[in-house]
Amino acid sequence: MPIKQISVFLENNAGRLAEVTEVLARADINLRAIAIADTADFGILRLIVDKEAEAVQALTGAGFTTRETQVAAVEIDDTPGGLAGVMKIFKEYNINIEYLYASLEHKSGKAVVVFRLEDIERGIAIIKEKGLSMIEKF
Repeated sequence: MPIKQISVFLENNAGRLAEVTEVLARADINLRAIAIADTADFGILRLIVDKEAEAVQALTGAGFTTRETQVAAVEIDDTPGGLAGVMKIFKEYNINIEYLYASLEHKSGKAVVVFRLEDIERGIAIIKEKGLSMIEKF
């Protein structure tokens, strides 16, 4: 099952990321995964949080532009080659990965990687077929 990711569009100005984290802290929202990509003019902050609807409401209420997207969070062995094994499966089935990032979630010996897949439904079906463990809620 996919999980919801929140994308926040930010001007590339000092302090904007601090403002986002302050808004989430005031709303008692816990970050479970976070990544940022930027250009000279703007950035896209990608978040997985414990309370999606409340986070979107708090962020939009504070004037931030947000968008929700479905992603797959896959638990992998935290060993050399753990990610390579998942990537090999995606390559074998020609699953296009738009981007990925790691989660703050951690179990002993495991890591969680968040994948934005071009075809989320097909990707999740293959993840399940291959017996990989997905995180459905942080």
